[in-house]
Parts: sequence; structure tokens; C-alpha cells
Amino acid sequence: MQNFIYLFSGLQGQTTQFLKIGLTLLIVCLFIWPSHGHGQSLMHPITQINYVKSQINKKSEPVYTAYKQLVTLADSLLLTDHHAVEDFSVPGFYSDKEGQRAMAKKLHADAFAAYCTALAYTLNGEQKYASKALYFINSWATINKKYSQFDGPVVLSYAGAGLMIAAELLKNDPLWAKKDRDHFKVWAIDVYQKATHFLRERSNNIADWARFANLLSANFLDDQKELSFTIDLIKADLFEKIAADGHLIEEVKRGEKGLWYTYFSLAPLTASMWCIHNATGENLFTATKDGKLVRQALDYLYYYNQHPTEWPWFKNPDVDMLDRTAGVWPSNLFEAMKDIYNTSKFDPYLSMYRPIVYKKNHFAWTFPTLMPAHLHLENKTR
Repeated sequence: MQNFIYLFSGLQGQTTQFLKIGLTLLIVCLFIWPSHGHGQSLMHPITQINYVKSQINKKSEPVYTAYKQLVTLADSLLLTDHHAVEDFSVPGFYSDKEGQRAMAKKLHADAFAAYCTALAYTLNGEQKYASKALYFINSWATINKKYSQFDGPVVLSYAGAGLMIAAELLKNDPLWAKKDRDHFKVWAIDVYQKATHFLRERSNNIADWARFANLLSANFLDDQKELSFTIDLIKADLFEKIAADGHLIEEVKRGEKGLWYTYFSLAPLTASMWCIHNATGENLFTATKDGKLVRQALDYLYYYNQHPTEWPWFKNPDVDMLDRTAGVWPSNLFEAMKDIYNTSKFDPYLSMYRPIVYKKNHFAWTFPTLMPAHLHLENKTR
């Protein structure tokens, strides 16, 4: 009997030890592993997501109000239908503006809906949002087989980025069935990357969008070779785009649209630099060559957006109109850059627009107030 008691007490001690070890491992996993099956997103890394969750829990502003805005938007999208088409046939904007806008809107609306609901799910875990995001993602993956006409590949690059960011967020989530995820991978290679590869070695904003899109898809596909190739492309001509005074050489050539295209180039370029930082740790925001910095181009855009009558390249260039429902460029870009560069310089301009969401037609800095881009987030979470 004594032997039995001794044996039992020994087993009880081992069991207690195993339970302690198991509980410790569980706690570690909860802190280290992404919640809700979150994938390693280049646009929204887990460090950023955890920071935003902490701000929401503390009801810290402006993140908390921005979060409530996101949930309101996500709720408004729960009953909407997809617009996926087999052939994403987009005519050139300058040959058929209305036709281009109508077809582009199909992808843009669905990509925004997928991104918005996927981000809401990532932050609060409510499955209704994940289900809706997957509805849009899976619809395009199974229905869309190709793109065509002049603007097909470029619109696919800049509007499709929203779908790809949503897919990154949900990549490892058990709610996304393997067969559906595999369909999306095929679409990412056969349709999406086909478009980005066609455009990524050009010299202007078209290449900037294609490269940003290619970073996202390469990361989703776990294709390190593709990711490295795209990073090298971005770094190779980064400073060739910028003149000594900070203007973007190719974009100021666009007449009355010169300010817009300067923004339309810097938005994906800086988003790509953010993604590169998250993928490799390299900081291109402070990199310099021949005395040129990306910050110079941002300051150039900021000044002339505030003083468009002084724009030296065209009389009365187009600027955006105040529209709080869809967002105003370049407020979204500078909301992100204020955190990248840790500066309050842009605040007088930005304060009237917060919380900022930009949902017009492209997806570089879509939720910059909610998802601040801090390069050294560890300093913010201590």
C-alpha cells in the first residue's frame, strides 16, 4: 500500500509539473502567435496590430474613434454583393473615362469591402466580418480569370491591392477553407502577378503600384525570390525618380494632374518602403543618395498641395475637394508619414480630416489614423 501511495504521489507531482509547463507554453503562444490565424502581413504586421488593439482597449484617441469608424463601415458592408467578373476588361481612361470608371469600381468596391471587414475581424475577432471578407476574396478568386484592355493591368494593381491585403490578414485563419485559399493562390499568380510583372519595370507611378502589389502577392505566396527581386527593383531606381529640389521627374510632366500623380506615385512608393521595412528591417525612409531623400519629395508635395497657385509646372493644378465620406488626398499619405518621421509638421493640415479613411480607388494608406506606421514600435509599447 505504501508503494502504491508513493507511486501515486509521484505521478501526481509529474502531472502537476506537466500542467505547469503546458500552461506556460499556452501563455507564451497567446502572446507570440498572431490571433485569429493572422498571417505575417507586410502592410499590417502583428506588432502594429497588437499596438492598435492595446489602444482600442484603453480607448486612446485618435485610434479609438478611428476603430469605431471602421466598425461602422464594416457593418454597412455586411449585406453588399460582389461585383466579380470573368474578364476584368478596363478601357483606357483617356479614351473612355466612364467605361474605365465603371469597370474599375467593380474591383475597387469589393477590394475595399474585403479589406475593411478583414481588418475589423483582425482587431475584434467577430467572425461575421471574416466571413464577409472571404466572400469577396473567394468571389474574385473563382470568377475572375483574366484582365484585358489598356487599363486592365494597372487598375488591377492599384485596386486589387485591397484584396491582397485582406488575404494577407486572413491567410492562416481556419475560417478560410484550404480549397478556397488554394484558388486564391492560383488567381494571385495567373491574374494578379501577371499584371504586376507586365508593369513593374516602367519608370513612373504605374511601376510604383505594380511593385507594391507584387510585394504583397509575393509575401502572401511565401515567394522569397519574388519578394527579393521586387525589393531590388524598388531600391535600384528610388533616387532616380527624385530631382534635387524634391519634385518627381516623371509625375510633374502630367499637366494639370501633376500634383495628383506626384501623390499617386509617393503613396505606393512609401507603402512599399514600409513593407520592405517590415520584411527585412531596412529603413529606406532615411536613406540618401547624392544628397536626395524621399522626405524631400514628400515635403515638396506637402508645400505645393498647400500652395497650388505656386506650382511651377502648370497653372492651377488639380487638387482634391473636401469629401469626408471618401477621403481627401494627400491627407492619408501625410497621416502615415507623420508617424514614420515622428513629426507634428503636418498636423495643422491633417486635424480637420481625422479620423482619416481613404477609399476612393486605390489601397496604399487606407486607414492611416487607425493603423499608425511606427518604424520603431517597441518604443511605443514600453
